[in-house]
Amino acid sequence: MAFNNTKNFYEVLGVDAGSTESEIKSAYRRLARKYHPDVNNSAEAIEIFKEITQAYETLSDPDKRKKYDIVNGIFVSPKQQTSSQKAQDEYKESARRTYTSAMEKEDIPKKQNTQKQKTSFVKSIKYFFSKFKQYKRAKKIYKPQRGVNVNTEITITPEEVITGSKRIINIRTTVSCPKCHGHKFVNGGKCCECNGKGVITQSKKITVTVPKGIKDGAKLRLKGEGASGKNGGPNGDVYITVKIETKNQMHFDKLNIYYNVPINPFEAALGAEVSIPAFDGNIKLKIPKNTSSGQKFRIAGQGIKKHNKIGDLIVTVSIEFSHDLSDDELRLYEQLKNLSADEVRKNFG
Repeated sequence: MAFNNTKNFYEVLGVDAGSTESEIKSAYRRLARKYHPDVNNSAEAIEIFKEITQAYETLSDPDKRKKYDIVNGIFVSPKQQTSSQKAQDEYKESARRTYTSAMEKEDIPKKQNTQKQKTSFVKSIKYFFSKFKQYKRAKKIYKPQRGVNVNTEITITPEEVITGSKRIINIRTTVSCPKCHGHKFVNGGKCCECNGKGVITQSKKITVTVPKGIKDGAKLRLKGEGASGKNGGPNGDVYITVKIETKNQMHFDKLNIYYNVPINPFEAALGAEVSIPAFDGNIKLKIPKNTSSGQKFRIAGQGIKKHNKIGDLIVTVSIEFSHDLSDDELRLYEQLKNLSADEVRKNFG
């Protein structure tokens, strides 16, 4: 069964223009059982269901039905004929006879009657255009619409910039209602789960892959993870703004990475090997004997890679002392003090 805009509401429901309210209601129920989205979710069935619902809402209301009949020139003869053209002819003939009878019995001035006819005609035209506007609005409402985008942000550590990482984030977005499946109606009535909106708001977890070398303020796009589309439209996207946590031990300058590494006094004096995070995994940096605080070490080719260029990793060491020395450590420092002949402040001032 196919429907189009040229059919009138009686044809949509498959009833005669003279059908009773009970017959119209029965016809609507029969068609609803066949084309309701809960039992038939094809695109054609959804459009048909919209048309039969609109037809039923108009013809089941006596006032709306009367206005509809007047605008469309539908006149019901004693034989309940359904031909649109014949109904229009009979309506015109009835209107002519009524007009003549009124003129003869009440002697209404011709000019006054003509004015009434004009007023009735203007009202009919206005009613027709109001219905046309309602149809256009309804068509716009049921047009497929893309879901809205969701914007959020995450803060990552400088180490994650070097190594890359995976993050799990929580976002609040809209999804298709699980009860009405986005159709807004259940069994001919408004869906109680979504209150007729077709969507519900909920939280969901998304795994985000943070690539190596990402810049502060960069945006990641997760396609189709945003709010659900309406009337079959596509979902929106999720846009994630990446912020890099500010830390004293690491910062970036163009393609170079600057890393501050604390070492113990004995590591500075005796030498040591420390682990430094880099793009290709942790690398070992050899600290030579007698290293001074603030001394820099450049590791070539371990910076940020971009456009076939690569920066360096520049490590600055700082000698740091424990603030909770044991008695044995203090005695050793006392021995070192007595043994040392180095005057570190001989040129001071």
